[in-house]
Amino acid sequence: MSDPFDVLWLSASPVLQRFDKPLLEYLSKYTSVAQWEYQQTKDEASSIDQAVELLYEFLKWRDRPVHLAGHAMGGAIALTFARRFPQKVRSLTLLAVAAQPANNWQAHYYFQRQLFNISRELVLASSVRSLFGNQPPHTTKKLVAALDKDLEQSPSSHSLFKLVYLPKAGVSMPMMVCGSKSDPVVNPPALHDWSNWLKPEDKLWECSQGYHFFHYFYPQQVGEQILSFWHHHHPHLLVASPLSFSTSTSYS
Repeated sequence: MSDPFDVLWLSASPVLQRFDKPLLEYLSKYTSVAQWEYQQTKDEASSIDQAVELLYEFLKWRDRPVHLAGHAMGGAIALTFARRFPQKVRSLTLLAVAAQPANNWQAHYYFQRQLFNISRELVLASSVRSLFGNQPPHTTKKLVAALDKDLEQSPSSHSLFKLVYLPKAGVSMPMMVCGSKSDPVVNPPALHDWSNWLKPEDKLWECSQGYHFFHYFYPQQVGEQILSFWHHHHPHLLVASPLSFSTSTSYS
């Protein structure tokens, strides 16, 4: 099986994948990037195992390993897949994935619901501020609706009754872990917990700001770091080098 892509980006949230778009558009300028989407049906059990099995079916006949990447739940799926099928993965890039992979925004949501006697709507509004920063009222309303849908559509196993945990460990292939210093979900201590499993060839990088969706707010800054990591381990991956262009960027 010969494929026209070298990088596979995993998405597990139909409603939140829009925030991956700026980074994917930047990366696609320099290498071939494909996007794999997992959509959970209403009658399907909440588990990432089904997503991992479907991903294996997709990559089963591929004749060379792929650079696997993903944000949050997409990254957790990528991590689980890389541990189960290491021969299929050339490198692993995780964005906003804690060393405890189940430590996602939904875990924080359900923890607040368990701890405080406040409504779903109020916790979601608080989550918007935590994940995206202060936003205008109309934007906050749209983001609340998006998070509400993600609670129903994501393969996360968290619920009001129980918070689940996934194994903490590293992987055999080169790995890059990216986070944000202003992310309240995968905060710096949760991110730096990866240091217990990093190999010499691995990389941990933090964006100075951008909250949980830092790759949406700073796609070029994040993209340059990821491209540098891929290029180091696969020099022939890039069709053009971002280093040949000006790296000064204005963010608004």
